[in-house]
Amino acid sequence: MKKVSVVGAGIGGLTAAIYLQNYGYQVEVFEKNSRPGGKMDIIEENGFKFDTGPTIVMMPEIYQNPFKDTGVDYKDYFKLQRVNPFMDVYIDGVRTALSSDLVDLASIFESQGEYEMEGFLNYLADIYSKYRNAKDNFIYKSFRGPKDFYNFKTLIQAYKLKTFSSSFEALSKHIKNPQLRNLLAFQTLYIGISPFNGPSIYNIIPMIELTSGVWFIQGGMFQYAAALEKRFLELGGVIRYDTEVTEIVVDTDNSAIGVQTTAGFHESQAVVANSDFPYTVENLINIPEKRLGKYTKKRIKQLDYSMSCYILYLGVNKNFSELGLHTIRMSEDFEGNVQAIENGIFPDDPSFYIYNPSTIDNSFAPSDQSAIYVLIPVSNLKGTESWETAKADHLKANVLEIMENELGMTDLKDHIVYERAFTPETFKHRYNSLFGATFGLKPTLFQSNYFRPHNKHSTIQNLYFAGASVHPGAGVPIVITSGQLTANEVIKDL
Repeated sequence: MKKVSVVGAGIGGLTAAIYLQNYGYQVEVFEKNSRPGGKMDIIEENGFKFDTGPTIVMMPEIYQNPFKDTGVDYKDYFKLQRVNPFMDVYIDGVRTALSSDLVDLASIFESQGEYEMEGFLNYLADIYSKYRNAKDNFIYKSFRGPKDFYNFKTLIQAYKLKTFSSSFEALSKHIKNPQLRNLLAFQTLYIGISPFNGPSIYNIIPMIELTSGVWFIQGGMFQYAAALEKRFLELGGVIRYDTEVTEIVVDTDNSAIGVQTTAGFHESQAVVANSDFPYTVENLINIPEKRLGKYTKKRIKQLDYSMSCYILYLGVNKNFSELGLHTIRMSEDFEGNVQAIENGIFPDDPSFYIYNPSTIDNSFAPSDQSAIYVLIPVSNLKGTESWETAKADHLKANVLEIMENELGMTDLKDHIVYERAFTPETFKHRYNSLFGATFGLKPTLFQSNYFRPHNKHSTIQNLYFAGASVHPGAGVPIVITSGQLTANEVIKDL
C-alpha cells in the first residue's frame, strides 16, 4: 500500500487525507499542536468556550462533501442550523439586519429608491454569472502548467470575468447609495483583502451570503474539525499530534520521499503540505534555490500578504440578549480605516466583527453568561519587527468603548471575567503564518487562480500543497476544495 504524509491537520490537510485514505492509500498526518483544525481551533477555560478562527459558515454543501463522497451521512458528524437574519451591520450608528430572504432584502434597497433596487438585482445577476464562470473554469480546477491556463477557452473565460476593477468599483456601477455599497463591501475582509483594491470577482462573497444563506454548526466551528478527524480515523488514517515536521525530505532526483519530524523520519511516496505555503518553502524544504522553481525563498518574501487579525476572547458574566450571532460595526470612514490597515497603521476608528454564539447555543458559556469573540482587522508583521502591545491596548480600549456606547452593551467592561487575545504574533508562531498574515497570501489579481501557488509543486516531484495560500484560496469552503483538488492531483500521479 502506498503511503502519503500530510504536514498539518488543518482543514485542507484533513480533507485531502480523507479523500486519499478513502481511495486506498495509507495516510499519516503530522500535527505540531495537540488538536486538529489548524486555525479552526478552540479555547476552553473557566467554563467558557471560544472558536478561535473562522466563525461564518457559507456554502454548507462544500462542508458536506468529504462525508458524502466517502459514503456517510454528514448529519452523523455535525449539525447545521440556518441563521436568518444572519448579520447585524452598524453604519453611522444605524443598525441594519441583513437577511438572505429576497423580500427582506428588497425592503432594504427599495427604501432608498427603485433605482437602488434595480441596481441591486443587476449586481446579483452580474456577479452570479461571473461566479458560475469562476466555479466551472477556475475554482474547482487544478493548474499544473502554462497550457492549463494559456489556452483559448480558458483565456476567453478569464476575460469574461472582467476582474481588473476593484470589488468596490464594480459595486459602485450598480449601487449608488454609499451605505448600501458598504453593506456589500466589507465581506472581502473575510479573506483578508480590501474591497478597495481586491479584484471584483470577490464580490461573489456577499452574493453567496445573500443568496445561499449563512449557517451555524452546533457546538461551534471546531466541531467541524473534529468531524473531519473522526471520519479520517474511521477510514484507517493515522494522526500524530504534538509531532512537528522539521523538513520535507527531497532526494537528489528532486522527489519528496517523506518527512523528518521531531519523532524521526517517515518515508512516503507523496507529501501533502497543509502548513502555510510560504512557511513551507522558507522552513521545510532544504534544497538549493535553483531547484525550488518559481517560488524561491527570496521571492516568497516579496509576495503580497493578507492583513492579520487582533482577536479578543471575552468571557462575560452577563447575557447581552440584544446582540445577535454575527455583528459588524463599520468605521465612519470605512475606506480610510482599510487603507490605514494596509499601510500598517493602528486605526483610530476601527471596523470590527463580533461573534456571539451564546445567543443560540448554551454550550459556549455558563447560564446567563456570554462568550464573545471580537475580531479587529489589523496589518500583518511584514515590514515591522513585532506587535505593538501599547497601541494594541489602546485599540482594545477603544473597541470596548464603542461596544458599550454604540452597540448598547452597557457596562460591558465591568462584566468581563475572562479575557484572552490572539495577535499577529499568535498567527506567526502558533500557526506558522508568515508575517502573521491570518489569511495567507493576499488574493490580488496576480496571486489568484492560475497565478496563485499550485496544488502540485512545479519542480519537486511527489510534493503537493493544500490550504489558504495555494489555489483556489482562503475561506473555509475554498480550503476544503483545495484539499479535494490536492488529493485528486496525488491520485493522478500515484
